[in-house]
Amino acid sequence: MKKQRRFAAVMLGLTASVALTMTGCTAGGASSGGANAGGGDAEGGDYTIVIVPKDSTNPWFVRMEEGVKKYAADSGLNVYQKGPAETDATMQAQVIQDLIAQGVDAIGVVPVDPGALEPVLKQAMDAGIVVVTHEGATQENTQYDIEAFNNSDYGAFIMDNLAEAMGEKGTYTTMVGHVTNASHNEWADGAVAHQKEAYPDMTLLEAEPRVESQDDGEVAYQTAKEVLKKYPEVTGFVGTSSFDAPGVARAIEELGLKDKVFVTGTGLPAANKQILDSGLVKSLTLWDPADSGYALAALATKILDGEKVADGIDLGVKGYEDMKFSPGSDKILEGNGWVVINKENVDDFGF
Repeated sequence: MKKQRRFAAVMLGLTASVALTMTGCTAGGASSGGANAGGGDAEGGDYTIVIVPKDSTNPWFVRMEEGVKKYAADSGLNVYQKGPAETDATMQAQVIQDLIAQGVDAIGVVPVDPGALEPVLKQAMDAGIVVVTHEGATQENTQYDIEAFNNSDYGAFIMDNLAEAMGEKGTYTTMVGHVTNASHNEWADGAVAHQKEAYPDMTLLEAEPRVESQDDGEVAYQTAKEVLKKYPEVTGFVGTSSFDAPGVARAIEELGLKDKVFVTGTGLPAANKQILDSGLVKSLTLWDPADSGYALAALATKILDGEKVADGIDLGVKGYEDMKFSPGSDKILEGNGWVVINKENVDDFGF
């Protein structure tokens, strides 16, 4: 009976999606999610919802799991997180394959490589499993993708912080975790577009406008060193992966370029306290991954319950309480919040 009910809920959710007209988050918000945030009437344990991050050890996704566990406690449903041992699209696909075999009700994914996951996510949807994604704006085989904010706007926000550190002049490049990561590239594109409009005395490095860190601090460090030695005119890096800024900061310090070369991007407060306190990095940007995990599970529950997904949907956590479809999309839902981390407030977040 559960599978029949799930299938009916999926069909209702898909019908609601087709009927729709084409049309960020603050830290600590996961604690504000209310009980039964999914809004449905499922009994505890009726649904099994699994969140699949890029990997299981990255501090970003360790934090995400806190939100997933909170949603499980608030909703009474069987909700948990399971990721691959490392950031690898093939390994992530295998985790999803295993969950399909187990017959779970919903899978929420933060894709390593959206293109590489298309076949296995299609298989999940064909099996009647609800599929939702986060940071997967280009994913085709998903019912909905949720973003903490408009990705272009977030990229512009990152650029504002870098421009302030650079004195609004100089040459910079952009760094992404993987060239296949949709969100990272959208942030970088948004940063570059904003620079061209707002900061005419800044210049994107033409020879290497985008470099890759592979979501690895050591790779970010080595790549930054290579860029800075090869192109001494570079004085700024737009980082996207949470590993980018710490890796670039290490290169800046080692090469004696503090206060001459600058980096900003996304990162967790506690993990970056030292480089912020020391002044190696002036500021970082953030949304709370725990909130994303909570919201992803809440959205899956709403779809399973057959609720209509429309502009203004409330996923029960700050920054996701008034989600809107991205212009021109009936699949990508955007939140409304982000914050700046600097040495003045790095101790205020609690994670």
